[in-house]
Amino acid sequence: MRTKSNRVKKERTKGASNKTSASKNRGFSVGIKHINIILWVAICVAVLLGILSNLARSKRVNADESLQTNISSDPAESSAWSDLSGWWDFHTTHNVQVGGANLTGYATANIGEISLDCATTSGGSICGTSNYGICNGPGPHETDGSCPNGNAGGILTGYAWNDTIGWISFNCDQTSHGGTNTCTESNYKVSISGNTGDFSGYAWNDIEGWISFNGTGYKVMTSWRATSSIGYLESSVFDTRAEGGAALNSILWQGNQPGGTSVDFQIAVSNCANGTDNAPTCSTGAWTFKGPNGDASLYYGTACPTFGSAFPAAGSNTPICVDRSELTNKRYVRYKVRIISDLTRSKTPIVEDIILNWSR
Repeated sequence: MRTKSNRVKKERTKGASNKTSASKNRGFSVGIKHINIILWVAICVAVLLGILSNLARSKRVNADESLQTNISSDPAESSAWSDLSGWWDFHTTHNVQVGGANLTGYATANIGEISLDCATTSGGSICGTSNYGICNGPGPHETDGSCPNGNAGGILTGYAWNDTIGWISFNCDQTSHGGTNTCTESNYKVSISGNTGDFSGYAWNDIEGWISFNGTGYKVMTSWRATSSIGYLESSVFDTRAEGGAALNSILWQGNQPGGTSVDFQIAVSNCANGTDNAPTCSTGAWTFKGPNGDASLYYGTACPTFGSAFPAAGSNTPICVDRSELTNKRYVRYKVRIISDLTRSKTPIVEDIILNWSR
């Protein structure tokens, strides 16, 4: 009986032991599940944070790409110098733009932002309360941020602004901006080369003194160039119906030619309707447009009675003479018209009609 009792006790003990072991196993299993869940949550959070980080970085990249500046990114080509405040950086803000009529955006220095235009400050347009800006050519600077007299000449006029030091003058002659001309006392200006984009010269501030835009090992440089937009149009073939050929005398065009723009011409003649040069077979060659003295690189633009090239060329309703020695005894005629905008690319001629005058 004792033995049985002992055996039963052992069985109970074993049963109790199994129960305890099972309980521990279930607890361990639950613990593993909890750890797995936590790990998966951590992984998901990490992935989500990575996605959000990439999105944020993508937004920053896109934002940077949306900002525009035509100032060089090279520190040696984007900095002006003041002996008092040090470097003035015209690239880091990614918004300084040089145009044919004006400058926009703002530079930065340890004295704060240097605003070049009241319409494009970091806080938006403030032109309604303070009208100022830098023009590429004569002023004035309008409250909409424009410089209607800007001519892409590269001579900057007008004022920039900084909250710490106040007005910064870019030219000793500020009469076109409502200021005074102090050039007899101190002759200075900031200019931009229309060929290289290099700034040169000095600006002035009553606190800072001279601000240099081009010195040993530094300068400000833009990709802007003072160039016009040019368009070309070639006419159809005109038949003078002169069997022995005709002599072209002049060209006259009608329309509108704003200041700083031009309209000029080249002429092509042939005794073949297809422009070939082996009449009467007319099988080889092509139309060749030429200017004064038979030069294919020149254009007729001088008003009669002489012929030659000119810029700006003779305007609307003014006969432009051609070299008759180059254009006689030819039956068929074509012209090429060249239309040139102003340097700001904001004005262009309008050609409504072209009239050729010839003699048989």
